[in-house]
Amino acid sequence: MTKTPIKISTLEEYINFDDGTDKRYGIEDDVLVEMPPGTGKHEAIITLLLVRFFLEIQKMGLPLQPRPNGTEVLINKQLRRPDICVITNEQAKSIESTSAILKTAPPLLVEVVSPESIDRDYNQKTFEYAAIGVVEYWIVDPLENKVTVCLLDNNSYKQTIFTGNQQIISQTFAELTLTAQQVFSA
Repeated sequence: MTKTPIKISTLEEYINFDDGTDKRYGIEDDVLVEMPPGTGKHEAIITLLLVRFFLEIQKMGLPLQPRPNGTEVLINKQLRRPDICVITNEQAKSIESTSAILKTAPPLLVEVVSPESIDRDYNQKTFEYAAIGVVEYWIVDPLENKVTVCLLDNNSYKQTIFTGNQQIISQTFAELTLTAQQVFSA
């Protein structure tokens, strides 16, 4: 049995879509795509990073807020729902009373790789996030036990890979003391 894809023509149509279930959807090529829940490990990594980012923001007095995977980013006519968005206070204010859809690039996005998202996280999103001006993009890969930090340089990313006990270097969180091993031990 094959399902007919559900076409979505407008952002408003996406925001108001309700199929009567608790399923989460994204949009790719104007078609709804079901986003299955992550594994327990996936969620543990997200939680660890959210807490560490929050503590860094508090310690450094940064005008930023870490958000879990409910905040979406508009890229052309497509929406992406990163696992973590680190947004500015101005962006937070802009979505305070409306759908959590950012129309400007957040300073930092994080994707935790799952078997079905490998190509999307490493290739499609790397291109898309650079194109809209996301300064820092982390690809956290528990399948390969590596964290790839992508920093924007002339509209494309320079990538640095961190593994094992290597301390992750972040432009957004300059004083962060976190190793790849700590991330994957979550």
